[in-house]
Amino acid sequence: MTHGVTVRHNFETGHRLPHLPGKCQSLHGHSWWAEVTVEAPALASGLVVEFGPFKHQLRRWIDEHLDHGLMLGPEDPLLPVLAPYGMKIHQVPGWPTVENVAALLARVASDALFDLVHAPQARVTHVKISETHVNAATWTAS
Repeated sequence: MTHGVTVRHNFETGHRLPHLPGKCQSLHGHSWWAEVTVEAPALASGLVVEFGPFKHQLRRWIDEHLDHGLMLGPEDPLLPVLAPYGMKIHQVPGWPTVENVAALLARVASDALFDLVHAPQARVTHVKISETHVNAATWTAS
C-alpha cells in the first residue's frame, strides 16, 4: 500500500524557446499549473508529509522565483539584455520547456521535503506541469 498527497499551485510566467523552430521562439507567457505528489509506503503520525508547511514552501518558491517573471535558458541571448532592468528572471537548466520545468519543480519539492516532518521513505514521485489547458508534461521518479 502507498499513501500520497498532491499539492497544486498556479503561476503566470513568460518564457521562450529560441532553439526550437516555430512560434515558441518568441517571448510569450502562460498560466501554468503545477501538481506535485509525495508518496510514502506507510504513514507516520497519520501523514505522508506535514501538508501546511509543504504547501507553504513549494508555493513560496514558485511565487518568489517564477510567478510574474520570465524563464530563460542559460544560453539565451536575451539574458544580458534584460538583466540590467531588474526583471525577475529564472534560468532553467537547458531551456524552459515544460518538461524541464517539471524536473525543476521536482527538485525544488524534494529539497523542501527534506526539511519537513514526513513519513519514512516519503519522496516526490510525480510532478505534472500544464502550460495551457491542453499541453502538459510529467516527471515521474524512477
